[in-house]
Amino acid sequence: MPDKKKLFKVKANGFEFSFTEAEAAAADIIQTAPGEYNLLHETQSLNVKMLHTDMASKNFTVEVDGESFEVSVKDEMDEVLEKMGFGLATNKQIKEIKAPMPGKVLEIAVTNGQSVNEGDKMLILEAMKMENCIVISTAAIIKKIAVTAGQTVEKGQVLIELE
Repeated sequence: MPDKKKLFKVKANGFEFSFTEAEAAAADIIQTAPGEYNLLHETQSLNVKMLHTDMASKNFTVEVDGESFEVSVKDEMDEVLEKMGFGLATNKQIKEIKAPMPGKVLEIAVTNGQSVNEGDKMLILEAMKMENCIVISTAAIIKKIAVTAGQTVEKGQVLIELE
């Protein structure tokens, strides 16, 4: 059962406000099209369009009745983690990609100096007769490819170094 007292803090274009989970549940929201909603709260009706969503960082760009807003939503746990100095995992800079298991490098899909984005294929690693596509979890630049196609690698071995 959801905690109706859970507090969400929202920043939208410089304005800050908060609401509880119970207050959010009291709003009447109807999806009118993919990424478009009609929100009815008390006597006010708003048309909302999602322009950009980043669920990992809880940042959104929304259009409300023709006006665009940059929105950031944080709950109490996000605030505690921020105060403790722990950022989101997506903000962490990765310096290398390591083999998640022992296997054989079948294909290398990147080159030194190449810019890559989150989700891009880095290489294919065969392990236990299965091909595993190794992808990157953040944008980066390839500094050095430390393996070659056909090479056998051990778990934890550095495959690619990143800038």
